[in-house]
Amino acid sequence: MQKLLFFFFTLLSLSAAAQNVQPAYAIIIKGGHVMDPKNSIDGVMDVAINKDGKIAAVAKNLDAKSAVRVVDAKGLLVIPGIIDMHTHNFAGVEPDRYLRNSYYANMPDGFTFRVGVTTVVDAGSAGWKNFEKFKDQTIDRSRTRVLSFLNIVGEGMPGGKFEQDNNDMDARKSAEMATKYRDLIVGFKVAHYNKPDWVPIDRAIEAGKMAGNLPVIVDFGGGGLSLEELVMKKFRPGDIYTHTYGGGGSGREAITDPVTKQLRPFVFEAQKRGVIWDVGHGAASFSFAHAIPASKAGFWPDVISTDHHGGSMNSAMKDILNVMTKMRALGMSVPAIVNSVTWKPAQVINHEELGNLSVGSEGDVTLLRLRKGKFGVFDQMGQKVSARQKFECEVTIKGGRVFYDLNGLTTPIPRVAGGLPAL
Repeated sequence: MQKLLFFFFTLLSLSAAAQNVQPAYAIIIKGGHVMDPKNSIDGVMDVAINKDGKIAAVAKNLDAKSAVRVVDAKGLLVIPGIIDMHTHNFAGVEPDRYLRNSYYANMPDGFTFRVGVTTVVDAGSAGWKNFEKFKDQTIDRSRTRVLSFLNIVGEGMPGGKFEQDNNDMDARKSAEMATKYRDLIVGFKVAHYNKPDWVPIDRAIEAGKMAGNLPVIVDFGGGGLSLEELVMKKFRPGDIYTHTYGGGGSGREAITDPVTKQLRPFVFEAQKRGVIWDVGHGAASFSFAHAIPASKAGFWPDVISTDHHGGSMNSAMKDILNVMTKMRALGMSVPAIVNSVTWKPAQVINHEELGNLSVGSEGDVTLLRLRKGKFGVFDQMGQKVSARQKFECEVTIKGGRVFYDLNGLTTPIPRVAGGLPAL
């Protein structure tokens, strides 16, 4: 009798212990085509994220029962969370201040997760004088990860006369702010300068050196200076030219020759020496007149980004997926496109914990559908190009949380309270 009772209570104990066993993972993403450029992964696999919001495993046939939540990724691309390296997010309440604490900039959360973006890099909306306000208003209040290039102009990017003021371009104070917020500030920005001199670029590069060799990102033109001199003589390896497919008028040189309409040879040379070419589409900084000849010559950008703000989002740009679709229509390969919005920008901004699916990296994952059909993309000049494939976002996961699920592919569906997804 005692043996029977012992056996009975042993079974009860084992059953209770089994019920108390917690799943090993927070999320498993099952059966998707995983593309992880850093780790040269390109095939059907599963991805697991642990309860600390980090990548835990990338392997075939992970047990779905070992996760709290399972995402059905069959037929989808599974890539690291998208990094949009050129945005403007210093939203605020000052009228007529363009992209600094203004109505024209956008708070990120409403425009990121729905297109697979988990990290944005604000491109110089704030300078050293107002970065901490930007941090308080946007960075600290966003569920999107927000990093920043610091404008070499202390006032940031309010437009007009402010951005022409050489006296407000202080390399030392800019470097001090970048050093103070090393985890948030990734480099320095020069933009909208119309004078025929190199003052803002020289000071931004000086600030970069003072802050530990941080890169500069330059929106160049208006002063009639040489693009070739900028990328071949002024730039260091790792410095960034944004608006790659813009220019061609008003003193702003383009990457194509104005006479032959062909790609200028120094563009390849600059890329070989480590200059980063960034799309930075914007409202008026992408022209097929430059993009088509460049593509035919075999030139592709290092980074695809949007220059997202209140104007560009409703024009030819729209969002990062539309820009990716444009580059696909031009012939850029899918793996190269994925690299240009994940691992490459992570390297450029020196945040290599992002943009990859290595075990221990941030649990940021985007699930995309590459839809086949007949689509059209166009530029701000009205030129249209046909596309046969279109990127669409199905699920966005940041730090192990499902922030966006278009078609309910997550099981169980994340409960939502007050508009915020919860595990």
